[in-house]
Amino acid sequence: MEIYLVGGAVRDELLGKSVTERDWVVVGSSPEEMIAKGYQPVGKDFPVFLHPKTHEEYALARTERKTGKGYKGFHFYALPDVSLEDDLIRRDLTINAIAKNNKTGELFDPYHGQADIKQKILHHVSPAFSEDPVRILRVARFASRFHDFKVHPETNALMQQMVKSGEMDALVSERVWKELSRALLSEKPDRFFEVLKNCDALFVLFPEFKNNADLSALNNAVNLSNEGTVRFAALLSHLSQDKVKAICNRFRVPSEFAELAILVSKYHDDYHHLDVKNAEQLLHILKSIDAFRRPERFAQWMLACCAIYKNQNHELILLKALAAAKSVDINSLLEKKYVGNAFAEALYQLQLAAISQSQNPER
Repeated sequence: MEIYLVGGAVRDELLGKSVTERDWVVVGSSPEEMIAKGYQPVGKDFPVFLHPKTHEEYALARTERKTGKGYKGFHFYALPDVSLEDDLIRRDLTINAIAKNNKTGELFDPYHGQADIKQKILHHVSPAFSEDPVRILRVARFASRFHDFKVHPETNALMQQMVKSGEMDALVSERVWKELSRALLSEKPDRFFEVLKNCDALFVLFPEFKNNADLSALNNAVNLSNEGTVRFAALLSHLSQDKVKAICNRFRVPSEFAELAILVSKYHDDYHHLDVKNAEQLLHILKSIDAFRRPERFAQWMLACCAIYKNQNHELILLKALAAAKSVDINSLLEKKYVGNAFAEALYQLQLAAISQSQNPER
């Protein structure tokens, strides 16, 4: 029984990056032996175990055989005779197919991952890459994270073949969103879409981008915010509300992302044509974005709008208007016993007057 550190942990160590998650491969063992040593079984599709103390994942070395379309169509073989080399050849990229002996620290690199790290290349390990469509998304995401790495021409050609064969149709929405959301948090999320476009996958996944795949707002958002919600809203800001909703529904986008993206699509033009002297317009924006009850989302909406209109910054104007509207004293309305629509209209007039005064103090 031999234990090896594998995958991203080894890659990131070699790149001098911090390692936050470790995966291990166990060679020459069996489920029975792992359980006898105190490991807890958790794998459904193939034998994966949690270490009794660290709770890190330890997987038995395995081989895979394609039995159907998509990433679920596999049969796994994980017995003691499976070698480390057999296990590594099934991995996606050479930079992720390096193993490190747990005892000696020796690196096992049969597919030249270290050389590809030095040359900054994303290269598939073997033709088995083509059996899992999620790997197209992973390559795109790695390109957004390691933005100075290039996709090897052979790998790009293989991904093109996968797209042409219809493998992308087997992708489930959750897997697409998982890779997209992680790419949005990277240093260069635009590379995710660049890689997808180069292998003809972009318009299969995002047909809404076909006539206008404008990533300028996304790139601006990267400089303004580290939040995935803001970056996602900026990414879709050039699309109509219907198209934004279609993407959010198709990929089952979490509500916090979807709601902001729809608000930005619907009201970014109001931001663009904002008139500091128009109290009614300012109050309309505050109410439409629900700034009174959800100030954090309102701040996100403003950041996304700033990303769309790089040379405009109306944040101070809108925050000043919000502060003025919130400072209104409603005691006079309560004393007059206004209720229902009468109360709402009276409050509206007070807020308009306060906003007008804050933006035009000379009046």
